Amino acid sequence: MTSRHVTPVFLASAILLPSVPAAVFAQGMPPYGAPITAERAKQAAVAEMRKLNMDMTIAIVDSGSNLVYLERSNEAGIGTIDAAIGKAKAANGIKTPTKVIEDMILRNGQSNLLAVPGAYPVEGGVPLVVDNEVIGAIGASGGMPAGDGTVASASTKGLRP
Repeated sequence: MTSRHVTPVFLASAILLPSVPAAVFAQGMPPYGAPITAERAKQAAVAEMRKLNMDMTIAIVDSGSNLVYLERSNEAGIGTIDAAIGKAKAANGIKTPTKVIEDMILRNGQSNLLAVPGAYPVEGGVPLVVDNEVIGAIGASGGMPAGDGTVASASTKGLRP
């Protein structure tokens, strides 16, 4: 029997790459960089959620997928906590927004992705990329998936130099 060493991240990335714009991966997947700090994470997360006046949970993980920041609005459901953390960890693990996984399942029938450990196939998880290095990821939960994605994506803009 031949042994194959294919990690879930590599497998998911190989399946997902064709659906991501070529410019994003023209130089290959960005490497992991120095982890995001809690102070910088808070700066990135809260402004957009408050600007849109959305009741949700924001979770930020560092480049090692360790939770560094979590904020839940008073009216956000308790279930949004695990969802936000899951989205952030998945986006960090595959270095790609979780919307890509969702699209692969819904548009391309790739239901096999549901079996990939750590895959979170719901919009709202976005990697935090600074100087072409993944320093962590943000997950937003509490709205409809498109709203979660909007907040997570907009939050990343606060990190650009």
